[in-house]
Formats: sequence, structure tokens, C-alpha cells
Amino acid sequence: MISLILSFLVLIAGYFIYGKIVEKTFAPDGRETPAYAKQDGVDFIPMPTWKAFLVQLLNIAGTGPIFGALMGACFGPVVFLWIIFGAVLGGGVHDYMSGMISERHDGASIAELSGIYLGPAAKWIMRVFSILLLLLTGTVFVNSPAALLARLTPDSLNVTFWIAVILAYYILATLLPIDKIIGKLYPVFGAVLIIMAVGIIGGVIAGGYTIPELSLHSLHPNSLPVWPFMFVTVACGAISGFHATQSPMVAKCIKSEKQGRRVFYGAMLSESVIALVWAAGGVAFYGTTGGLSRALADLGQSGAVYDISTGMLGPVGGVLAVVGVIACPITSGDTAFRSARLILAEITKLDQKRIGSRLIITVPLLAAGAVLTQLDFNVLWRYFSWSNQTLAMISLWIASAYLLKTRKNRISSLLTALPAAFMSAVSMTYILMAPEGFGLGAHIGYPAGIVFAAALFAAFLAVMKGKNHIPGSGGAKNERTGQSVSNMKM
Repeated sequence: MISLILSFLVLIAGYFIYGKIVEKTFAPDGRETPAYAKQDGVDFIPMPTWKAFLVQLLNIAGTGPIFGALMGACFGPVVFLWIIFGAVLGGGVHDYMSGMISERHDGASIAELSGIYLGPAAKWIMRVFSILLLLLTGTVFVNSPAALLARLTPDSLNVTFWIAVILAYYILATLLPIDKIIGKLYPVFGAVLIIMAVGIIGGVIAGGYTIPELSLHSLHPNSLPVWPFMFVTVACGAISGFHATQSPMVAKCIKSEKQGRRVFYGAMLSESVIALVWAAGGVAFYGTTGGLSRALADLGQSGAVYDISTGMLGPVGGVLAVVGVIACPITSGDTAFRSARLILAEITKLDQKRIGSRLIITVPLLAAGAVLTQLDFNVLWRYFSWSNQTLAMISLWIASAYLLKTRKNRISSLLTALPAAFMSAVSMTYILMAPEGFGLGAHIGYPAGIVFAAALFAAFLAVMKGKNHIPGSGGAKNERTGQSVSNMKM
């Protein structure tokens, strides 16, 4: 229990101390935000800070900090360290920078930002990569609630039926103005997600459950090593590239740049608090990492969450679990498809004020998602997790290029470059070693991951020392102000 309490304290301190360092590095000011400058009644709509925070939390969270944390907890209490330090030094920085850089470029997607700061080739790679990740995300968060709904309803209402119902909802959420469904429902479901976490930690204390104290060794029943598997499995609870696709959506809605730390950095650390609770609660409820792993295999992620909630909190927990495990993933899935629509709109230049233009993009997207729902959830999650962390790696390098280009003190760019190099090692090592990747041994995967990260960091240092230029950024302009990024007041 002491390890868990200390972990909470680190996250709180991280928000007030490290979060301020990140904010000071970016230097928000009083300029007009895109929510006002480009207000269109569909995607650019001013939101109060509390609502923007809850919408961001639901955008990035869903069941990510629950499912990922439970699977990560199978490695043992070492997962606590990754959740807290990954979030404070990596995830919070990643989310804040991707949201605020997007805000400085009129709500541009992470793909467009990669074109501005890393060059045209990077833009097209990120466009394809982002859309594929968003499709995987939307699909992952269709299957899990559909499976639980099928379990709780008559046999005639099977998984296929509920998938169709959820996809029909996704069409509405993707098409309608952001304040019509998302702006109204997300604050409610955000509160549910928080209440679930508070309930679980209360159940752990009241039920006298034992939370194992910190150990640096892997306790995974299948003997999976912590590096790199745990760092990819936890995904959303520590750092997530998916967030870089979601933050620009809320960047279109914040009223002031000075809301950024509360909305972006704050939502990420709040998600990590939720992940900590579920990682601790999962191991405490089942007694061992082996018991948790068997429950996940036998019941599925949704079933294990329902089991833990009802076991600790009784009927009230069952209601919260049903609402949380059904509503929360759906709230990540719908914004995944909405983000994909916005990226495709940037590519096609279709005016999104017209519902016909939105339909042209939305219908094929949802059709592709329907096809992907036929794949096995565990396979989808593994590909989602790796794609997720790889996108986080690229997003952090984009932020590093931004800081190099716009800050006189280039040392400040290490704030993003160090976690970018770390995630580069994670991403490369995982795809080389994982069964869904190349299946190579640690003797190849470990050194290759280190060499890959070191090469990228060395290239970054060369740019930082002025030996090179940042490709693609020299003539880029902000669409609203028309200023070159190299001359803009940042």
C-alpha cells in the first residue's frame, strides 16, 4: 500500500512542479485561440475549462487506463514505476506539447504538424500511420463494450448486433457538431470513470486486500520481460500516441492558451491515477499476477473488470462497471473516428461545415472499422499498443523539432527529445521481439533498439548544435496569422 500512496504523491507533485516547467518551456500567452478565430459551429467551438478537461480525459482514456493497466499489472508492482514516471516525464509532456503546438497552428492534426516540422515525407507517413491507428483504436473500443453487452442481454442480442448498434452511434458522433453529443455526454462519463476509480481504491481498503509492494522484477506468469513488453502493454496509462490524435480536437475548443496545462497535462496525469488504481486493484483482488492473468484469459478484459467491480463493491460496482466498460470505450472509439475524419478532411480539403462532405468521409471509415471488428481482440490490442507507442515516439520528435525551431534556448528541446529517444528504443525493441513482430531474441532486439534510439538522438544533437537544419520547417506558415514558424512569436 505504501508504494501506491507514494505513486499518487509523485503524480500530484509532477503536475505542480514538472507540469509548470513544461508550461514555462512552451510559454503560453494571451493570443486569440482557434476556438474563436475559426469558430464554425462544428469542430471549432469554445468550451469552458472544466468541460474541455473532461472531454480530453474521455477522449484519451476510455478503458485504456483500465485494460492496459490490468494487463500491465501482470508484470507485478514494477508497473507502478512506469505509470508514474512515464506519465510525468513522457505522457504529460507528449499530450501538452501535441495539443498546444496544434493550437498554435489552428488545430492542425499531428500529421500536418509532422509535415511542418519534419518535412513532406514525414507528413504522408504520419497521415497513413495516424489513420491506421485511429481505425485500430475505434475497432478495439467497439469489441469490448459489445462483448459485455452481449453477456448482459438475451442471447438473441449477440455481439454482432451490439457492434452494429455501436457503429450506428459512431456515425452520429462523428458527423454532429462536437457540442451536441460529445460535449454533453463526455462530462457525465468522465465523472463515472473517476467514480469507478475512487470506488475501487475504497474497495481495496475496506475489503482488507493486500497490494504487493514494489519489486523491480517481472512477475509475469508467462515470464515476459519487463523491457520492452510492459512499456507497450500499459499504453494509455503512461504514454500514448493516440493522445496526439485527440489533443488537436480539444485544441480547437480551448478558450485560452493558459488552459493548456490543466486540460492536456492534467488529463494525462488523471488518467495515470486511474491506471494506478486498476493496476493495484487487479492484483489485489485476484491475489497474484497469475490469478489476474488467468482471469483476463478466461473472462476477457471486460469480464475481469465486471468481476473486480462486483466483487469489491457489490451491485453498485456492477452498475458502475457496466456503465464504465460500455460507455467509456465507446467515448474513445467515437472520437477516434472523428479524428480520422478530420485528418482525411485535411488531405481532401473537403469543407467540414457541409454534412455531405462529412458523410463522404465518415461512411467508408466506419465500413472499414466494421470489417476490422472480425479480428481477435487480443491481436488487435497488441497491434494497437505498438502502433500507439510508435506514434508517441514520432510525436515527441515533432515536439523536439518545434522547440529547436522556435526557442532561442535549444537546451529546452531536451524536455521532449529524451523521452522521444526512450520511446524509440521501446518501439524498435518491441517490434523486433514480439510474436506479432519479427519474433527475434533479446540478443538482437535489445542492442538494435539501443542503436536505433542512439542514432536518432545523435541526429537530434547534430541539429541542436547547428550542424544541420530541420527539414521542411523553414517556409512553413501558420494558416491563421500567415507568419513563418521561424519568425512567429512563440
